Amino acid sequence: MDWTERIAANLAAVNERIRAACARAGRDPAQITIVAVTKTHPPEVVRAAAVCGLRVFGENRVQEAKAKIPHCPSSIHWHLIGHLQTNKVRDAVALFEMIQSVDSLRLAEEIQRRAEQAGRRLPVLLEVNVAGEASKSGYSPDRLLEELSALNALPRLEIQGLMTVPPWSPDPERVRPWFRKLRELKDACEDRLGAPLPHLSMGMSQDFEVAVEEGATMVRLGTVLFGPRASTVRPIPVEGADPGTGD
Repeated sequence: MDWTERIAANLAAVNERIRAACARAGRDPAQITIVAVTKTHPPEVVRAAAVCGLRVFGENRVQEAKAKIPHCPSSIHWHLIGHLQTNKVRDAVALFEMIQSVDSLRLAEEIQRRAEQAGRRLPVLLEVNVAGEASKSGYSPDRLLEELSALNALPRLEIQGLMTVPPWSPDPERVRPWFRKLRELKDACEDRLGAPLPHLSMGMSQDFEVAVEEGATMVRLGTVLFGPRASTVRPIPVEGADPGTGD
């Protein structure tokens, strides 16, 4: 089976699971965007996924994306879902249509500066470390609410919602409270801003159905679409590493 056939079969199964989760929650499946996580996968896999109808792709590392994106279809949309260092912001602003991992006012101010230089307005999501895990990036809920007005005052950033990576568990039901906490935090942010935030990016291959039931509008899926990473998949050379916010 080639990549296109494999991804098409996996995508059909994922869409059916999303439809079922939406039915349980009384939601419209059209509200859910799949962000296909292609970290370490080469451009030919991205091209096959695009043939299957996937249109939004997530990368964890700016340098890997910089090497990959020029070799991929121009009609698809790229989101940065991994931790962003301030010294990579200029490239991130040039490469991505959305940055999902804004985790500090300092980073947001640098994105503002680079977006101003580029003459563009950039949609962003604010990353929240809902469980306060020391190993993960992201705002604490309290700090986010403290800095929300300052973030919203940056004219080149368009805050569209929140993103999180909850503690990993083999049982998706154990992460439901963290997804619910992010949804409740989004409601609190909307009250502070007096404006809607349309997106919640939460849920990966092991727990996306629960995330959909709790209000996710974007699910970041890698393994469930492309299968486990194996030695036969040639990684794009990168410097540094991060734990990632997609699977």
